[in-house]
Amino acid sequence: MNSLPEAATPAAEPGETTLGDHVLGQLRRLGATVGLSEADTALYGQVLLDSLAGSARRPLSLPPASPSFLSDDHTPVEFSLASTADAAPALRVLVEPGWAHEDMGDSGRAGLEATRAMAARWDFSTEQLDALEDLFLPAAAEGPLSLWYALDLRAGGVPGVKVYLNPSAAGPEHAARTVREALRRLGYDEAFAQLPPAAGYPFLALDLGDWKSPRVKVYVKHAGMSADDACALSHSSGASAADIRSFFHTAAGSLAPSGREADGTRRLLRRSALTCHSFTEGDSEPSGFTLHIPVRDYVRDDEEALARATALLTRFGMDPTALSRSLGALTRRRLSDGVGLIAYLALVYERNRQPRITAYLSSEAYLTRPPQEQDAQAGLLPAQRTKNTSNPGREAADHASPHTAQKEVTWSRTASKL
Repeated sequence: MNSLPEAATPAAEPGETTLGDHVLGQLRRLGATVGLSEADTALYGQVLLDSLAGSARRPLSLPPASPSFLSDDHTPVEFSLASTADAAPALRVLVEPGWAHEDMGDSGRAGLEATRAMAARWDFSTEQLDALEDLFLPAAAEGPLSLWYALDLRAGGVPGVKVYLNPSAAGPEHAARTVREALRRLGYDEAFAQLPPAAGYPFLALDLGDWKSPRVKVYVKHAGMSADDACALSHSSGASAADIRSFFHTAAGSLAPSGREADGTRRLLRRSALTCHSFTEGDSEPSGFTLHIPVRDYVRDDEEALARATALLTRFGMDPTALSRSLGALTRRRLSDGVGLIAYLALVYERNRQPRITAYLSSEAYLTRPPQEQDAQAGLLPAQRTKNTSNPGREAADHASPHTAQKEVTWSRTASKL
């Protein structure tokens, strides 16, 4: 499917696990945990492999093909589980189709090609994406990403499709202007004025294909967020300040490492929190609000992250057992042996719908972060970031994706494969 040139993929030795083997096995097991049929899971898996093209055949004995900021270990695939009180959990998968391309322009073109192939398969329009191509997919693109897609994996073999675009493609200094112009072109002339103050705009996302109310979503980064800050950021109907505050404190725990101001206010000082503000046709104000907490930076290990997620799911009347089963579908390692399998926890509000809690789950194809000690003094400074000296355009620069980003300095090769 991908006709763009990419680095030659070394042939895997007989019996050697490839990236495709790894993520496809995870997808099959996750599909079984949420009740997807084998036929649906096989179809979605083939689309995933097709979009990764030759890089799906890359042996896992080799390092990642490029420093993808989709995940902490540079795996170009991430899963998520979305739970509500009134429905079964929904499985999603996020993919960087242009992962093997070091050049961001080439990566974006590969992503666009993969998206158009899906549009042909499932008969949906890319008109909105086409209208933004010059803004987000320039020939000389900058930044840690170009285009990612996500599939909401539904029964029947027709998913919901989303694309994630980088507002800093023409340079971070132009991100706000790019977001404003994109919203204007899509018919949301007043939307930018409704967004909160931002430390950055990591993403603009579009719903494509089969959605009841297609959304345009703007992700906003917030440095040093407190619970009060989070409560003040929601303009969406139905978003409860009490629920947001409870979610913030449970997801962030003791906030160690964190900072405490003289009045006792605690703030997130490692990886930044994100909010997402969605707009639907005919709305003058945001129709949805999401708070994303990077839980992996505020826990010792994944055992603690799962405990926090379980407490939140239970509080909001959701079944926590699907999440526990999903972690078992991803890895056989002990949860206490690493951190980052649960990358983010998000509280989602959409107008006239039940609140949703989404757990973003790392594939860990390459590495597992070791458990981290919660030294309160260390929290007085932001965590360091890894730089990619071979390609400065892909440095994290405190970038935060909907699910991950900002690489940690230390790693361990904990076996995480099934």
